[in-house]
Amino acid sequence: MAGHHAPADLLALATEWIAAWNSRDLERVLGLYTDGFEMTSDKIVALDFDANGTLRGKDKVRAYWSKALTFRPKLHFTLIETFASPDSIAVLYHDEAGKQICEYLRLDDAGKIRQASGNYPVR
Repeated sequence: MAGHHAPADLLALATEWIAAWNSRDLERVLGLYTDGFEMTSDKIVALDFDANGTLRGKDKVRAYWSKALTFRPKLHFTLIETFASPDSIAVLYHDEAGKQICEYLRLDDAGKIRQASGNYPVR
């Protein structure tokens, strides 16, 4: 089980996560994650990367996010709220189109993201 992280560190991670995405620097984004992290999203299915919606490891996620970024040339996230537990954060934000998204990020002992999921409104 991952260690407990101070609330200030968790908030700083959320802020950096948003800033990294807004920079469109994929290596900066990936630097926040462990090498073998797991990413789950229905967008993984939509872009034909995995029928179950889960990818493991930076190389697979890098390919997915690289492709996804080509469809989002004006990508910009605005932080709405950060929710924290001792070993995770949920980052609620809206994108450049005004759509709300919640990203769940579970951390390892060093504060790197080891598990993530993109969560979208159910309509």
